[in-house]
Amino acid sequence: MRRACEIRTVGSWNAATAVDRVVLDAQERHRRRIALTGERGTAFLLDLPHAIALKDGDGLVLEDGAIVRVAGKAEPLLEITAASPQELARLAWHIGNRHTELQVVGDTLRIRRDRVLEDMLRGLGARLTPIEAPFDPEHGAYGHAQQHHHDDHGW
Repeated sequence: MRRACEIRTVGSWNAATAVDRVVLDAQERHRRRIALTGERGTAFLLDLPHAIALKDGDGLVLEDGAIVRVAGKAEPLLEITAASPQELARLAWHIGNRHTELQVVGDTLRIRRDRVLEDMLRGLGARLTPIEAPFDPEHGAYGHAQQHHHDDHGW
């Protein structure tokens, strides 16, 4: 099986040269090693030294130099806006306080749809719009998505 051991970040390569495309949601794009098959049938093994959060538009370089484009799969999301930047920052704090993945897109926030969070945000004055779009959440200070690490120092 062909292997992809290198990533070209979105914008650093000519996407028109891609030989195929894999469509993955946010969780599927955070990988180290997985067998994948593109829409045109290109089968390959993603084989990276460590897990990386792939972005929509990244290229996976196969051993022969061919590149498979990564496409973000549309997911049910909630787009969040507020009356002011200060209010948006307050909403972001409340979302982060619940250890919820979040994407910043211009002056809006995006999270996965969640009724409990929707009710909380509405109560805090947020303007909410349900959308379907690829999700590229922030990966935090330590570079990990969906992982929360604490030192065991008692503080």
